[in-house]
Amino acid sequence: MTQQGAVLQGYNNELVKCIEDLCMQKEELNKQIQQAEEEKNKLQHEIQVLSEQLECVCENLAQKVASRNELDKILAETEAAYMKILDSSRTLLNVLKKEVGSLKHSPDLKSNVT
Repeated sequence: MTQQGAVLQGYNNELVKCIEDLCMQKEELNKQIQQAEEEKNKLQHEIQVLSEQLECVCENLAQKVASRNELDKILAETEAAYMKILDSSRTLLNVLKKEVGSLKHSPDLKSNVT
């Protein structure tokens, strides 16, 4: 019976050691889980901060693009108006040259000049 008691005691010791090992593994896993949860929370916070920054940048970009589009429109209108002014100036110059040329060939002008 002592031999059976010794065997039983051996089993008991092994069982206790296995339970202790399992408890230590559980504690290690708990530490790893806690670290992973902390890392996850940190990353989620960083994502939130970056998302807010991205939203601000996108809004700013949209405003700048709208301003640029407005400037493009104003520039196009101004250039078109300027081209009309140049065309009108050229027409006026041609008319003026024609008139001056007519005056040079006019008999009234020649008699007054001599």
